[in-house]
Amino acid sequence: MTISNLATRWPQDKWGCMALAFDLDGPTGDAMLNGTLWHKPEYFTFGGYGPYRALARLLDLLDDYQLPATFFVPAWVVENWPKQCQAIVERGHEVAYHGYRHESFYAIDAQMQRWVMEKSREIFWNNLGIRAEGFRTPSGDWHQDTPAMLVEAGVTYSSSMRGDDRPYLIQVPGFDKPLVEIPGRWEMDDYASIAYTREPNFPSGLDRTASYALTLDNWCREFDGAMNEGLSLTTLFHPKITGKPGRIMLLEQFFAHLRTRDDVWFARCREVAHWWLQEHVDAH
Repeated sequence: MTISNLATRWPQDKWGCMALAFDLDGPTGDAMLNGTLWHKPEYFTFGGYGPYRALARLLDLLDDYQLPATFFVPAWVVENWPKQCQAIVERGHEVAYHGYRHESFYAIDAQMQRWVMEKSREIFWNNLGIRAEGFRTPSGDWHQDTPAMLVEAGVTYSSSMRGDDRPYLIQVPGFDKPLVEIPGRWEMDDYASIAYTREPNFPSGLDRTASYALTLDNWCREFDGAMNEGLSLTTLFHPKITGKPGRIMLLEQFFAHLRTRDDVWFARCREVAHWWLQEHVDAH
């Protein structure tokens, strides 16, 4: 693993880089993989709210602020909500890989990972007409075989790890071109602040979400801190969490704060990866 130093300014002579990203998980995840989903319809409706209802509201907000974004989408969600996922592409945003049913890439072997990527690639092409270049591991970690498998699948970049606050290069044995990693931060994950849970339900009635005002303040500070140092920042937001009527106002305030700065390059993750390769690999 090689961490590159930022040798030049970001494109358009900007000082920092912001790559908004959303995980459109739908009802996929552990509950689906272990069978719990089919015994708890409430979980399906909670997850399905993301692509069915929240996504359109979010796409409109991105349009209002003219912000590009990347959506990491499990292929099962693309299969079941194809029109909604097509709208992401039609509105000019990027769709990237996020497993088939939100599998843990740490827990499955290379053969299963390869099947997941092949299945996802087929579904993306048949439903969206695209060959995705990006990948975000659903579980926040991966197996040692994952980077090679991703390169084999035509992936240019990952946004899965936490190793820096700039993109960095992952050298993959057997391949000339490295994989670009666009690291995320748990501080920019909406689940960490405002995802409500009843389990454990003790003490009963306890407020389990952070203040929206405090959450907004945290996000703005993280953004300003990264941009002040000329770094890059991405998000791990989920439409089913932040795409609800009360939370979309929180997101709107955050977007308004982003737009107060004119020294930031707003880009899709794909564009960040291409530029990083151009500056740190192709140019040498």
